[in-house]
Amino acid sequence: MPILGIIAGAGKPRSVVTGGTLTSDATFFYRTFTGNGTLGVTGAALTCDVLVVAGGGGGGYNIGGGGGAGGLVYVDSQSVSISNQTVTIGGGGSRGVISGNVAATKGVNSSLGSLVIATGGGAGGSSSAGLSISLGGSGGSGGGASGYDGGSSTTTFTAGGSVSPSGQGNTGGGGYGNTVPPYGSGDSGGGGGAGVAGGVGSNGSPWQGGNGGNGLNTYSSFATATSTGADGGYYAGGGGGASFSSGTRPSGGLGGGGQGGIDGGTDGTAGTENTGGGGGGSRGNNGNGFAGGSGIVIVRYLKTAV
Repeated sequence: MPILGIIAGAGKPRSVVTGGTLTSDATFFYRTFTGNGTLGVTGAALTCDVLVVAGGGGGGYNIGGGGGAGGLVYVDSQSVSISNQTVTIGGGGSRGVISGNVAATKGVNSSLGSLVIATGGGAGGSSSAGLSISLGGSGGSGGGASGYDGGSSTTTFTAGGSVSPSGQGNTGGGGYGNTVPPYGSGDSGGGGGAGVAGGVGSNGSPWQGGNGGNGLNTYSSFATATSTGADGGYYAGGGGGASFSSGTRPSGGLGGGGQGGIDGGTDGTAGTENTGGGGGGSRGNNGNGFAGGSGIVIVRYLKTAV
C-alpha cells in the first residue's frame, strides 16, 4: 500500500475547492457564480482560469441610448492561495425613467476577491423633449448617446460613452439630432459590447437607432460546460439604441444585449441576466428605458488539480 500510494501521488497536496455551482467537461471542473458567494480553497493553492463579467448598464429614456455591456475580464493561470475569496456578482444598471427625468445608471462591478475585477457597463443617455442629447456613460463598455428630441436647426452629434478602464469592452455609439426640415430629431446610439462598439444612430430618414455591439464568444467552452451565456455562447452584448420614428427595431448585441424601442409602441427589452448585457433604450409606449443584465463569475481548473 505505501508503494502504491507513492506511485498514485497520494503524498502530493491537492486543492480542495468549494463554492458556486459545480459542472465539468472532459478536462476541467467549473465553479459558476450567478449570485454573491465564496470560493474556498484548502489543501493547496489552486491554479485556475477565471472569467468575470460585470453588470450591464441601463438603457436611457425617450430616444434613449442603449446601455453598455458589463466589462469582461479573462485571466488564465490565475493563482489562488489557500483562502476564502469573496465573489461579487454585479447587478445590471437601472433603466432611465421619463417621469421626473430619472437617468439610467451604470452596471455594478463583478469580482473574484481583489484578484480579478470587471467594471460595470456605462449607462445609456436620455433626452427630455426639447433638450439636447446626452452622453452615454463610461464603463466596461460605453453606453450609447441619446437621440435629440427637439426642433434644432444646428447639426447635433454626441459621441457615445468611453471604455474605462481600457481593455474590458468597446465604446458606445453616438446619437444624432436631425437638422433636415421638417424633422427636428435624430436617433440614439447602441451600447458597446465586449467584442464590437455600439452602432451610431441615424440623422434622419430612414430612421434607425444604433444596434448594440456584439459581445464575445471566445469563451464558448465556458458557456457550454456551465449552460450560461446567450446567443450560442456569447457574453457581454450591448443594448440597442432607440429609433425616433418607425423603422427597423435596433437589435441588442449578441451576448444578452436588450433590444431598443421604436416610435409607435414597440418597447425595448432588458439585458439578459448573468450575461452582462446592456439594457435597451426606449421610444415605445411609455418612453422608459430598460435595465441591464447582471454579471457572472466562472472559475475553471484542471480535474488533475484536485
